[in-house]
Amino acid sequence: MRRVVVTGLGTINPLGNNIAEYFAALENGVSGAAPITHFDASKFKTQFACEVKDYDANKYFDRKEVKKYDRFAQFAMVASEQAIADSGLDLEKIDLDQAGVIWASGIGGIETFYQEVDNFAKGDGTPRFSPFFIPKMISDIAAGHISMKYGFRGPNYCTVSACASSNHALIDSLNLIRWGKADIIIAGGSEAAINPAGIGGFNAMQALSTRNDSPSTASRPFDAGRDGFVMGEGAGAFVLEEYEHAKARGAKIYAELAGGGMSADAYHLTAPHPEGLGAANSMLNAIKDAGVNSFDIDYINTHGTSTPLGDLAELNAIVKAFGDHAYAMSISATKSMTGHLLGAAAAVEGLAAIMAINKGIIPPTINNEVIDPAIDTRFDLTLNKAKRREVNYALSNTFGFGGHNSTVIFKKV
Repeated sequence: MRRVVVTGLGTINPLGNNIAEYFAALENGVSGAAPITHFDASKFKTQFACEVKDYDANKYFDRKEVKKYDRFAQFAMVASEQAIADSGLDLEKIDLDQAGVIWASGIGGIETFYQEVDNFAKGDGTPRFSPFFIPKMISDIAAGHISMKYGFRGPNYCTVSACASSNHALIDSLNLIRWGKADIIIAGGSEAAINPAGIGGFNAMQALSTRNDSPSTASRPFDAGRDGFVMGEGAGAFVLEEYEHAKARGAKIYAELAGGGMSADAYHLTAPHPEGLGAANSMLNAIKDAGVNSFDIDYINTHGTSTPLGDLAELNAIVKAFGDHAYAMSISATKSMTGHLLGAAAAVEGLAAIMAINKGIIPPTINNEVIDPAIDTRFDLTLNKAKRREVNYALSNTFGFGGHNSTVIFKKV
């Protein structure tokens, strides 16, 4: 099978509006959480989130485009434009029939849906809906917009598997390039669900932290006092390219996307399998697909959402998959800084894995005051401060409601 490498990166997320800002914030252990500004959250159980900062859509799009794009699609366009520029691709010199877009979103245009239904409910019953309502709302539209902007006529679709979505986009892209179905694919994910419906819905599930008195410390994976995740928003984008194609044009290569694994818990609507069976299978499948040994993995960017059940289940899964090597690897949970970007989480965390490989820096798990007594102290959880370490292989996990598990492995080139 053909090899697949990463030749371009882009992001807009709660820690930065480009890769340089994001990597600097990761290294310095910055929290992206703060009181919600998108709407009046004073009556909600959770009144904070990890919002994208200093974002003005009019700086990126003209007024007509802003009306066409839900916020999640705007983020997709911003991040993908950065990644394509970073890759140095000359669109006049590539085969556009062999260039595709596989873009993920767990929820899609929930902001548009909320606004349109709210407007109707407040009206006199006369159906007045925007002609852009459906095209703005559907989850696949971000992939469509990216392909239309750049003329990419290859594979084009959206992966939707809750919080595992953008790892599934990376895995599908990996396989399509391996099989010769494309030479270049723009892959990633975006999400923008910080609105009354998004916050209210997750509050009703008791999934979100309610640490309103200290938002910046609310996301605290592996801490004894964790009480739920913090919602984030944004996007992460990768230019994935067949290795020989990238070499032929002299592209810089950040890493190789070496393998991917998938599985299902087949257990519960929202809770992970307590023993981490599905998560362990996902990691083992990725290791097998990458053609490496478990002891080759140097770093794991965990799903690590800061939920009481999820953090423990994932560490159980790591022990099942790696045995004693579980204690030799570096592990961290960057959601402690970015919050949980839902369907975009894997993309933004995959970028953190790329940083670990390229800079030799393990991003920290911040906000840990007292480690959960149920957690084995032999784990290297990179608590509160980044550390230096050579990373040849980095693994990134994401797991979603419905029992969806996905894992990718990046390799130093």
